Amino acid sequence: MNKKVAVALSGGVDSAVTAKLLLDEGYEVIGITGKMTCSDDFATVLKNAKNVADKLGIQHYAYDATKEFDEKVIKYFENSYANGETPNPCIMCNKYIKWGCLFDYAINVLGADYIATGHYANIKNGKLYPASDEHKDQLYFLFMLDSDKLEKTLFPLSKYKKDEVRALAEKFDLPPKSSKESQDICFIKAPMTTKKYLNNTFGDKEGVFVEKNTGKVLGKHNGFWQYTIGQRKGIGIAAPEPLYVIGIEPQSNTVYVGSKEELFTKEINLSDFNWADEDFEALVKIRYNMKAVKAKINGGKITFEEPVSAVTKGQACVLYDINDGHLLGGAWI
Repeated sequence: MNKKVAVALSGGVDSAVTAKLLLDEGYEVIGITGKMTCSDDFATVLKNAKNVADKLGIQHYAYDATKEFDEKVIKYFENSYANGETPNPCIMCNKYIKWGCLFDYAINVLGADYIATGHYANIKNGKLYPASDEHKDQLYFLFMLDSDKLEKTLFPLSKYKKDEVRALAEKFDLPPKSSKESQDICFIKAPMTTKKYLNNTFGDKEGVFVEKNTGKVLGKHNGFWQYTIGQRKGIGIAAPEPLYVIGIEPQSNTVYVGSKEELFTKEINLSDFNWADEDFEALVKIRYNMKAVKAKINGGKITFEEPVSAVTKGQACVLYDINDGHLLGGAWI
């Protein structure tokens, strides 16, 4: 009897090609799509996913994840900004939605043997390794996945480059073959921006910009949540040298600014890390869109070989093996 795989269909190219590849490998494939919000945008997602399933001739199931998504992703997102942090909702969505309620529904209710997604990652010997497309590698967003979930997960796109996946979508004439890349924050759709969303959520609250070194008040703003560490554009303060956000104090609604040099540090301390408490070297990312850099690890203390810029509270610090790049673990900054 063929193994049954539930593919998380988003209506996009990656998940559509994932389903087609697994069908061609002989798996019994079904599609599953999480309804994350009650918006028109997610109604469109469900419709597009159903179109893919119909094209491939597979059953499609919709799971109402609105309650879980609101509690674990949206509220986390809003609370992080309220606490002066910069959140990463994709990591939380992966843990609590895709490999949370959707995983449980697929395995325990629909009887699937595996769940598959269009993530660019590779599973070998129970560990996560980089995918072939280094520009799309998504290990950073998957660091919170448990090994028991990985045992029942398939990543068919691990050996493909993104342009190869698009070519396959064209070859198979799949419905989303010309679709654009998905947005980082799926519940904030253009023309809405993160800044507008936060302003709508928190309203305006007058605060001040303070020069970190001197304590001098340089200007006013309408809410610290509009800013993130390392930000230069949009501060709106005239100064001889460019100013960067280098600190946020939510209690007093203060945004600290300073020079680019003040953003750099060689050490960070983490709590709730999930690696062995011993000395070792690793490659480290403190945000997704950076090149992993060498560092020495001693428990929760990370000492970088070269200073890194804009360490941001609320982001993930993720460790990779220095030899083959497989995922070692991660923690929240």
